[in-house]
Amino acid sequence: MRVPRLAKIILYDEGADKALHIEEIAEYLNLKMKKVEIEIKGSPFSSSQDKALEYARKIAGLKIQNATRILPPEPEPLYGEIEYEKRRILGKTKAFGVLYEGTGLQRIFWELIPREERNLSFAHILFSNRLFATWEESDRRYHARVSVYGIPTMLSTTGVVEAPAKPREYYLLKQQYEMLRKDLLELNDMFRGRFIGYEDERMTEVMKGYAMQAVFYSLTGNPFCEDRGCRLYNAHWQEEVIHGQIDSQYEFCPEHTAMIEALNDF
Repeated sequence: MRVPRLAKIILYDEGADKALHIEEIAEYLNLKMKKVEIEIKGSPFSSSQDKALEYARKIAGLKIQNATRILPPEPEPLYGEIEYEKRRILGKTKAFGVLYEGTGLQRIFWELIPREERNLSFAHILFSNRLFATWEESDRRYHARVSVYGIPTMLSTTGVVEAPAKPREYYLLKQQYEMLRKDLLELNDMFRGRFIGYEDERMTEVMKGYAMQAVFYSLTGNPFCEDRGCRLYNAHWQEEVIHGQIDSQYEFCPEHTAMIEALNDF
């Protein structure tokens, strides 16, 4: 089986959930991709601190105010929004409660990658706690995502929590709890283990699979698999995430297992 080659996998930490251990993900990728160099670079802004205000203005303009309205081409962010993003870039705060337009955010991070590394010989994987979304024409609204694939692939730890749907019965009970003004933390305890939460000890294990999806995007242009037990399965429900990344009897389907073996034998 002929499989394309990768020169290097580069991991970035753009303020991801503190339960995420990027060094452990790097070790995992090194185990799976034995002949590919793995590098951890830290913040993608580390060499562009002098341009913090410029990038802050661009990122602030990607804030989604209304999920049913597509962002204008040249949004005008407020001064406070720009200052917030500047602090975020400088590592003085983290992004909470803000939804960003994903493809625009990806273009900004693409600008930060050296020109000679902007090709599919390099798998750039950026971990962030920013919550981003992409526009769906089918229902004309933005949808939160765990991942946006490309150069770089962006993986959101907040997206792991917020994007895949929780069990259906959770939402039914949530409506009742809200009507009765009951504590939603009690509801979370009731469903403990059935979805990934913030600072969840399973976050690193889950993100190993998404990192491999990013690798396969660079290799083949397709990060996904139709096998629910494969780590490349495109999960839309929390229980699918947990099954594919943690509970499955195997890591990869036969086809993708063979591709990994072919890469290591090349």
